[in-house]
Amino acid sequence: MAHMPYRPSSRSRRSSAAAGISSNLNVDGLSITVVRKPIKNMYLRIKPPNGDVVVSAPRRMSDRTIIDFVRGRRAWVDGNVRKMRRARQQSLVSEPEHTGFVWTDVLRKQAAANINAQLPGLLAKWGPVIGRTPTHITLRLMTTRWGSCTPKTGRIRLNLQLGLMEPRFLEYVLVHEMTHLWERGHGVGFQRRIGSYLPNWRELRRELNRRVVL
Repeated sequence: MAHMPYRPSSRSRRSSAAAGISSNLNVDGLSITVVRKPIKNMYLRIKPPNGDVVVSAPRRMSDRTIIDFVRGRRAWVDGNVRKMRRARQQSLVSEPEHTGFVWTDVLRKQAAANINAQLPGLLAKWGPVIGRTPTHITLRLMTTRWGSCTPKTGRIRLNLQLGLMEPRFLEYVLVHEMTHLWERGHGVGFQRRIGSYLPNWRELRRELNRRVVL
């Protein structure tokens, strides 16, 4: 999923613990969903599979500030919406009867088995390089991201869909999340570290973000 922060944050992104207050805004013909939450920064997301535009904003942020924020990033929004729509058509997993992909028990087991078969080798390879390893890895269906990390506990979560994709994507996401064991945000420190591990990480990120999170 495509993300663009309002400004860099030193804190890692985390799943919302409390539901925000949702409303809709029209910005020059573009319909956006605004979710107001108890946060300090504003984030713009393009959600799969249809390229819905969602802004997470502080509770007291004015509509005018949000509108200006979206307008200033309109080219980025339009470009990523187009990419996401193309990705939906080119997704590795077929969509039966064009009604949307359906996870079955067989696919879940297949995806989990594929990931679990690769993890020991990946951890043996990258643990010594990165200098830290996760305390626990959980596989789960995630509708908005490919992985997440809680640096405080060392827990990493991986999207089960990675088990149905090329191995390089699982490796990239694992290294990305393991880098968060050192660096909470996506700032200069994070980029420097992951760049030393995977020099082509930006290329991998771009390619992965063209895929639909099912």
